[in-house]
Amino acid sequence: MTDHAYWLMNVRLETGYHYEGGTVIGTETDIFHIQIRGGLISAIVPADTPVETKLPKREAHQHLLLPAFRDMHIHLDKTYYGGPWKAPTIPARGILTRLEEEKELLPRLLPVTEERAGKLLDLLLQAGTTHIRSHCNVDPIIGLKNLEAMLKITEAYKDKASIEIVAFPQHGLLRSGSVPLVREALRNGASLVGGVDPATLDENIEKSLQTIMELAVEADADIDLHLHDPGHLAIFTYKRLAALTEEAGWQGRVTLSHALALAHIPHQEAAEVAELLAYQGISITSSVPLGRTIPIPLLHEKGVTVSLGDDSITDHWSPFGKGDVLEKAGILAERFNLSDERSLGQALKFITGGITPLNETGQQVWPQVGDTANIVLVDASCSAEAVARRARRVAVIHQGNPVTVLYK
Repeated sequence: MTDHAYWLMNVRLETGYHYEGGTVIGTETDIFHIQIRGGLISAIVPADTPVETKLPKREAHQHLLLPAFRDMHIHLDKTYYGGPWKAPTIPARGILTRLEEEKELLPRLLPVTEERAGKLLDLLLQAGTTHIRSHCNVDPIIGLKNLEAMLKITEAYKDKASIEIVAFPQHGLLRSGSVPLVREALRNGASLVGGVDPATLDENIEKSLQTIMELAVEADADIDLHLHDPGHLAIFTYKRLAALTEEAGWQGRVTLSHALALAHIPHQEAAEVAELLAYQGISITSSVPLGRTIPIPLLHEKGVTVSLGDDSITDHWSPFGKGDVLEKAGILAERFNLSDERSLGQALKFITGGITPLNETGQQVWPQVGDTANIVLVDASCSAEAVARRARRVAVIHQGNPVTVLYK
C-alpha cells in the first residue's frame, strides 16, 4: 500500500436511480470530496462541507468516479504493440499453425519482450485498468525467459498495477512436455496454473485435467484454462473439470477462459452447464468475440462469475485490440441489448470484479470508507453513459497512487 494522503475534491458519485412510474429513467448523482490515505478511501463528505486540512488537494472537476477496471485475460509477453506495425503473416489454419510460427517468433521477440509489455501496460493504465491477469508462455521453445521478463515488468509497475501471471503451456501441457517447466514457473513467480484444450491439443482430457489440478494443489495455486474446443467435446471437458474441482476442494479457484462451446449449444443445455459451473465456483473470462459470444447474461443469471479481457493485442494471432475493457463492456451491452439505464450501469461489473456504484435496486454500495483506492475518473454523467459511450478516462489511481492524470 502507498502512503499517499490527499483530498480528491469535487468528485461525482452515483447516489441512486431516478424512477418514473416504477421504471428507472436515470441515475442520480451528487458531488463529494474524498480523502485518500494509506491506499484507502478514508473519508467521504458532501462537497458543501468545508475541508480544513493540511493535506494536498487534487481537483476532480466533477468527473464521475468509478472502480478501476480489470483486464482478466491478456498476453503481455508476446505482442507487436510498441513496435512497428505488423499484421499476422500466416493465414490462420487452426491453433497448430500459430504454434509452429511461435517456434521461430518467440525467441526473436525476446529482446523486446519486456519493453513491449511495458508499453502495453501503459496503454491499459491509460484506459483505466489497474488489475491485469497475463498469460505467459512457458514451453520448451522459450523456457522461463518470458516469465523472467514478466516478473521484471511486474516489479517495475508494482505501484501502478497489480499483475497476476499465469504459467501458460501454450504448446500443450502434455503435448509439449511442459509439466516440469510449469512446476518450475510456479516456484519462481507465476501465481496460476494454465492450460489449453485438453482434448484437441493434449489429446487426453483426463490426464491433462488431472495434471493441471495436481500442479495447482501442489503449488496451492489457482487455475485459468484456455478452452476453445467446440461442442459436446468441450462440454464433457467442463463437466470433468467441475468434478475434479469438487474432488480437490478447489471451488472458487478455477477459471475457464473463452469457453467458446457455450456459444454453440442449445439454451437449455447452456443453462444446465452454467448451474454446474456456478455450484463449483468456476468462473469464466471472455473477450466478447464477435460471432462467437458466449451467453454472458445467462451465465451471470445462473450465478457464474464472468469477467472480460482483451486477449491478444496486435500480435501474430490477431491484428486487432485496443487494450480497453470499457470498450469490451460496451460491446457486451450492444451484443445482448443491455440498453436501458440500469442494465448499462450494471454491465460495469464485468470489468470491475463485480463492483458497481449502485446495486440492482439503486442502493449506493461503492465507494465506502475503507475501500481500496483503485479508481478511475471518467468524463460521463453516470455508469450507464460511461459504458454506452466508452467515456474518456481522465485520471487513474492505483492503491491511492495517481497513475495517470489526463485532464485537458
